[in-house]
Amino acid sequence: MTATLELGALAADTATWHRVCAVEELEVAWGEAALIEGRQVALFRTGPSEVFAVAQEDPATGAHVMARGILGSRGTRPTIASPLHKEVYDLETGECFGTAAVRLETFSTRISDGFIEVAV
Repeated sequence: MTATLELGALAADTATWHRVCAVEELEVAWGEAALIEGRQVALFRTGPSEVFAVAQEDPATGAHVMARGILGSRGTRPTIASPLHKEVYDLETGECFGTAAVRLETFSTRISDGFIEVAV
């Protein structure tokens, strides 16, 4: 899978949830890019039922490459390192560990009926 297009949208609370793909279509420890509501989003499955979504755009360079980043962790915090300059970001908060002024946009995710949904 190299790209996933939105298959449908579901409204919940104040967020709009978008069904992206089946969970099993996203490999564990591998990133994929999705186009959701005209936004490029990088998806990462870090475990059987753990999925993160961040902006595909690298905040330090503006290049749309984050789905090709390197997954890791800092203690118990899951991280993604930019494939360009190796800046490391917290997948949950978007915090950059190297440069406090830089932040990666994050999106809420959930798994519903075996599908990954992202709030954009």
